[in-house]
Amino acid sequence: MISEQIISIDNLGKKEGLVKLIDDIEGKALLTHFLQNLNYGDKKYNEKQALLKFKKFIEYSSEESDRNINVNDVFQGLLLEVNKVPFPSPKNANFEFIDLFAGIGGFRLALQNVGGKCVYTSEWNRDAQRTYKENFGEFPFGDITKEKNKSYIPDKFDILCAGFPCQAFSIAGYQKGFADTRGTLFFDIEQIVEKHKPKVVFLENVKNLVSHDNGNTFKTIIDILEKKLGYKTYFNVLNSATHANIPQNRERIFIVAFNPKKVKNHAEFKFPNPVKLTKTIHDCLDKGKQADHYYYKKDHPYFPELKKAMVTNDTVYQWRRVYARENKSKLCPTLTANMGAGGHNVPLIIDEYGIRKLTPKECFAFQGYPIGKYILPPIANSKLYMQAGNSVTTTLVQRIAEEILKVL
Repeated sequence: MISEQIISIDNLGKKEGLVKLIDDIEGKALLTHFLQNLNYGDKKYNEKQALLKFKKFIEYSSEESDRNINVNDVFQGLLLEVNKVPFPSPKNANFEFIDLFAGIGGFRLALQNVGGKCVYTSEWNRDAQRTYKENFGEFPFGDITKEKNKSYIPDKFDILCAGFPCQAFSIAGYQKGFADTRGTLFFDIEQIVEKHKPKVVFLENVKNLVSHDNGNTFKTIIDILEKKLGYKTYFNVLNSATHANIPQNRERIFIVAFNPKKVKNHAEFKFPNPVKLTKTIHDCLDKGKQADHYYYKKDHPYFPELKKAMVTNDTVYQWRRVYARENKSKLCPTLTANMGAGGHNVPLIIDEYGIRKLTPKECFAFQGYPIGKYILPPIANSKLYMQAGNSVTTTLVQRIAEEILKVL
């Protein structure tokens, strides 16, 4: 009997007994995508290529043992592994979507919650890939700028999701009436939309995208979607605190673009209305004492100023170089990716045990991830903080998705 450790997808890249496994992100992505689709009766997803990868993962070695590997046992073990996760694909999906710049799966969690099936995902960061796999059972394909990774996208799907990175790209010129976006990550989205023509393009980015380069950057994106690709666009800046009942002050621009040839009633789309904020920061904070390394010791150079400034446990504070700033709205300030770049960037609270940083688990809760169910793998806290800051607020994305589905 082959041990669970040997057949684990996490161990692809190691040699264990009779099974030689190859460290191959593309192979892991191919195989896990194939296995998840197979579990729901769909063999079409790159079957030939996935099975070729599987054969490469298995090597017989008569020198090491006189018994043969039961290939079916290995295959069934991997099939079980990709589906024994907190958030497997729904068995009866209402629509299909792809997840680009997937991060740790905020879009995927939201769209699965409303009945969608993810048929392709891409994310280049290795640590984010690990978190994604732990929760959804799939390794994302890597860098979406590579044509090889684009080639695995299914021909047909309904919605393209992308919380694409906001790079300060400059406008290089105009070609055929459109601003040139070559060399930017949005250009890769453009290529994919042009080829596959999904019903909906669902994008998220920082609020400042609207004003970047005097509005030219945002105008470029809208012009590409509307004038070149022929989509009808709708956009709005929404706050997690006002539109998702999440006590975090987080403003983001959302763009929803419809293919008018496939969605005739696109004009019926409306962004969700504000909702009353009933949750407080305490709904996202862990009770009891946390690990010692989260607390500021009395001999820390910031401690005297922190102690003087932090007087209530009903809000979240930030250290701003020389002073502690209170969030007077009693919300968590916007979580950012640079929380992973230095401990002083992590928001602070005061509890009955002292002054401390938010834990990564709490940061994920402030992004709407299910507390106690969403898995945080054993990687450095700096990586987890960065993942939380880079993510979308899943409950806000879900509310927008619900409005999209009303139109579809």
